[in-house]
Amino acid sequence: MKYARARAAALLTAMLLALAGCGGGGGTSVSAPATAPAATAATSTITIKDFAYGSPISVGPGATVTVTNMDSAAHTVTADQGNAFDVQVKENGGTATFTAPAQPGTYPFHCTYHPNMHGTLTVK
Repeated sequence: MKYARARAAALLTAMLLALAGCGGGGGTSVSAPATAPAATAATSTITIKDFAYGSPISVGPGATVTVTNMDSAAHTVTADQGNAFDVQVKENGGTATFTAPAQPGTYPFHCTYHPNMHGTLTVK
């Protein structure tokens, strides 16, 4: 019985030493991937408040853009030229999303309901 206990203790000690050695240098290590820079973030937000678009935003090509409307009236985010994007956003906290163009550049936009509302989306 004493022999079995001694053997079990030796085996347990060997296993603990082996496990402790796995965390040291010389072995293979795994690192977490680096985070993407802010300009290429997957999602960006345009906030509409007081019948104005928030600050101009920069996004990566193909990024998802979320539009949040804090006004009591519906709005749109419509590209000035072509059909790069066009979304309608309901009032009182409504949201909508669109995909940023794949081509880098500056994309002016407006609200089709309120011609005095203008903004700019920059794709980098």
